[in-house]
Amino acid sequence: MNLFKSLNQFLSKNTAWLVAVILVTGCASAPNQEPLIQRISPEELERIMPKQVPNLSLDEIVQLSQTKVPAEQIIQKIKDSQSQYDLSPTQLLDLSRKGVDAKVLDFIHQAHEQAIRDGFAEEINKREKAKLKEQEKLKREYQLRQQFYDPFWGYGPYPYGRYRPPFYGPNMFYRFGW
Repeated sequence: MNLFKSLNQFLSKNTAWLVAVILVTGCASAPNQEPLIQRISPEELERIMPKQVPNLSLDEIVQLSQTKVPAEQIIQKIKDSQSQYDLSPTQLLDLSRKGVDAKVLDFIHQAHEQAIRDGFAEEINKREKAKLKEQEKLKREYQLRQQFYDPFWGYGPYPYGRYRPPFYGPNMFYRFGW
């Protein structure tokens, strides 16, 4: 009971100080900064996105499908020709209606998606390498600006740092007659 009474007296006398200390510590903390996110401009996005390279045209794919060539052979021909297609869902439906096998259409879609992922991964790697290169450059500049530090640099076997020639005054040294 006595403890609560003394605590109550302390708080009543020092409330203003406690509030001030709490406010000051709250103001002293650093504000949370959100991480800087580099956005991709439309020009960069256009550069990153895979380009459509139809070395094997869609008409040829339809023709192969109508002549009953197996889907695996058509997929192999697309791989061999290194063709890239950027097809809309409507174009995919039209190809399906014309008799192109679903496996071929799935491969075309998956190849396009993989090309997009590869393009973005390449861009991320390029940016990360540039960032690491910049950090290394800043680290080197910092190290060159910093003075050479060695706890024993500048101090020799002499008590006050560097060598001081002896004082040639009277009564300092005995000269043995020279």
